Amino acid sequence: MIEVTIWHNPRCSKSREALSILEESGCEKNVVSYLEITPTKDEITTALTMLGMSPRELMRTKEDIYVELKLKEENDYDALVDAMVTNPKLIERPVIFKEGQAIIGRPTSIIAKFIAS
Repeated sequence: MIEVTIWHNPRCSKSREALSILEESGCEKNVVSYLEITPTKDEITTALTMLGMSPRELMRTKEDIYVELKLKEENDYDALVDAMVTNPKLIERPVIFKEGQAIIGRPTSIIAKFIAS
């Protein structure tokens, strides 16, 4: 059976939809409520490598905290990752992991294909 981990925010409709897709697929899932159990710097760095993204690409740039921290002007990789560790609300959601691969589940239509591959 496929094991999948999801960084989940239960208040987000896309994240809830992603979790529903995972439940319907019958895969074994590990649900991480990342606002409560914040990913470590190493976990975020690993996720970025799996996603093939820069830290900014994983950030929710329209969050108030993004503006407050003036992250638009920040270009240091570690500083951006540290900002996500300190303020997990900045992490785009949902992030889904499977067998050393990861995707951001937006649009949610890509999730079923990702699980099946």
